[in-house]
Amino acid sequence: MTGARRRVTQQDIARMTGVSQATVSLVLNGRSDAEVKLSAETREKVLRAIAETGYVADPIARRLAARHNRIIGVFTYEPVFPSANSDFYHPFLVGIEQQAEVLGCDLLLMTSTPVVDGRRRLFHGDNRLRLADGSILLGRTIDRADLARLLAEEIPFVSIGRRDDAGGPVPYVGADYAAATAEIVRRAVALGHDRLAYLGLGAGPESWADRGRGFRETVAQAGVYGGHFATPASGEPASGPLPAVGAHSHGAQAALESGRGSREQPAATVARDTAAVLDAALAAGVTAVVAEEHADGVALYELARERGVALSVATLGEPTRAALPTAVEFTSLRIPRQAMGAQAVEVLTALIEGTPGGRQRLLPCEVVSGETLSERGN
Repeated sequence: MTGARRRVTQQDIARMTGVSQATVSLVLNGRSDAEVKLSAETREKVLRAIAETGYVADPIARRLAARHNRIIGVFTYEPVFPSANSDFYHPFLVGIEQQAEVLGCDLLLMTSTPVVDGRRRLFHGDNRLRLADGSILLGRTIDRADLARLLAEEIPFVSIGRRDDAGGPVPYVGADYAAATAEIVRRAVALGHDRLAYLGLGAGPESWADRGRGFRETVAQAGVYGGHFATPASGEPASGPLPAVGAHSHGAQAALESGRGSREQPAATVARDTAAVLDAALAAGVTAVVAEEHADGVALYELARERGVALSVATLGEPTRAALPTAVEFTSLRIPRQAMGAQAVEVLTALIEGTPGGRQRLLPCEVVSGETLSERGN
C-alpha cells in the first residue's frame, strides 16, 4: 500500500481485543478498579494492544470525554491591542500565558464582543464563553450584572482585581492597594508630614476605592490632616460637576480624643487642572500628596518644582496613561501584575476541576522608595 498510514482508533483496539469500545476508553482514562469493575486480565490485554499498535489518543476526544477542552478564555473590558495603556495590561497577559503553558492549556482571547458606550459587552447574542472551560476577566471596572450572571449560571471565571460581592463571592486575584497605600501614608507621617492630601477619586472601581480607603483609615489612625482633591476619572475631560467622594479633614486633637479622627467630612475639592490642585494644596498647608494616578502625581510634582515649592508626592501604581517626561524616580507602588495573571490561571483551574482552595487572593504591592517623598521641609 502507498499513502499515509491510517490512524489506529479505539474501535480498532476494541476489535483486536474482543472488548467494547467503552472498555477501551475506561482503560485509556485510567479508571481504577474501585470505580469500575474491570478485570486485570482485560486491562492488560487492552494495554498490550495499545502498545503494539502505537495507538495515540485523539487529544480532542480525550478533552471532550473529560468535559474539559483545556482552553482558558481571556476577556478584556477595555481594548488592550493596541491602546495607550497596553503596557499596563501586558504583564497580566504575560503571566496568564506563562501559567497556561505550564498547565498545558490554550488561550482564547475574546475580542469579537460588541462595544456599547465605549465598553465591551460580555453577554450578547453570539456569546462564546462556553467555548472555554473558564475565563479570566480583565478591566478596571467590570459590569456587576455580568458578575452576577456568571455566578448564577455557574460559569467558571476569575477576575483580575478585587471585586465586591455580586450576588455571591466573586473569585479574584487582586493587589492589596489598601495596605500599600497605608504604608506610604505611614512613611510620610514618619517623615514629619502632618497635612496630607489624596489626589484622585478614591471611590468607584474597587481598585480606586481600596486606595482611598487605605488613605482615609491611615490618616485617621495617625491623627493627621487628610485632604482630598477629586479629579476627572482616568484623566478624561470632565463633563459637568464631579461627585463629592468622601473627602476627609482629620484634626490631630480630635483623632487622639476619638481614636478615629474627626467626624467632619467636607465634600472633596474638585480641581480641574494641576495648577488648581497645587494652589489648593498650598492653601491648605498640605506638604505631601498621594496621587491615585501616576500621571497626575508626576504633573503635580513637576509643577511644584517649577515654582520652587517643596512638596512631597507619592503615586499609587504603574502608569495607565502617558505622563510628563521626568528623570525623577517616584515614590510609588509596584503592582505584581505578572504574578496576578499567573495566579488567576491557578485559581481558575482549581474552580474548573473542583479542587479545594482559596478563591480570593490579594497579593502585596512593593513600595518603591523613590526620591519624591522626603522629610518635611526638604
